[in-house]
Amino acid sequence: MMSKITKRPSAKCGIDYAFQRIGGKYKGRVLWRLRGGVLRYGELRKTVTGITPKMLTQVLRELEDDGLISRRVYVEVPPKVEYTLTDSGKELLPFLSLLRDWAKEQMQVNGVESM
Repeated sequence: MMSKITKRPSAKCGIDYAFQRIGGKYKGRVLWRLRGGVLRYGELRKTVTGITPKMLTQVLRELEDDGLISRRVYVEVPPKVEYTLTDSGKELLPFLSLLRDWAKEQMQVNGVESM
């Protein structure tokens, strides 16, 4: 499968490349929600707080274009669409977990209330 990553300016280092693919307010959150397995669009919309339907659709398309999630469409009425992490997306989970742990620690240090 040919990736659509080429439509972005080419990254000059690994950090730039990584954040082109997973940066932004919602991509990491969507990937994290999919860690448990398959979710439908409506389930993602409910669990990724603050995201508009238009933005969720855009984020899902970008993650799919980058090969981090897969989208499965069932031909039925009403339409059913499921999202799941690809192997490449699953490889990110340990890093997202480390980032979450770091953030929790920083929240404690800085007196930020967490869930």
